[in-house]
Amino acid sequence: MSSPPEFFVRSEECIPCPCCQGQLVVCGSRRRRYTQSNGDQLTLIIRRLRCTECHRIHHELPDILVPYKRYDRESIEQIITESSPSVGADESTIRRVRQWFETWSSYATGCLVAIANRHGRVLEPSYPTQSSLHRIGHLVGDAVGWMARAVRPIANLHLWTHTRSACVSASSLSTIQANPT
Repeated sequence: MSSPPEFFVRSEECIPCPCCQGQLVVCGSRRRRYTQSNGDQLTLIIRRLRCTECHRIHHELPDILVPYKRYDRESIEQIITESSPSVGADESTIRRVRQWFETWSSYATGCLVAIANRHGRVLEPSYPTQSSLHRIGHLVGDAVGWMARAVRPIANLHLWTHTRSACVSASSLSTIQANPT
């Protein structure tokens, strides 16, 4: 099996550090694999950026990706908005993406309202009886690319929460608590 094609990603924008607003300088690159809606896998080579002030490392993701997700933004939008998406993913993946969105959308709505209020654009929170998709659409619009418009401000202000977690058994947890180092 051949490896997926690789593409280099480089933004023309100069985004400040999302943590301290310091200057970001390139300190390397890494591969980021993702799956398109037709099932093809591609690899992007994205830049690693280090802040000159706080020394944290950030990765420059293009708008076609959602942080920590294996499918591209277009596929995720399709899974969320269509009842029968034509995405090259199995049913369990589609179910997990929809479950993630239901959880994430409440957090994202709160972040987007707070960001808008911080910039002097006072927004009324969406009605809780609306669907998750309608609440997000109320804030960023419902045209194609709505996911990118929701993700970008949250990620660029370092408000993105990752969904990776470690599996810790009760016995190892008690060992960790008994032996703090």
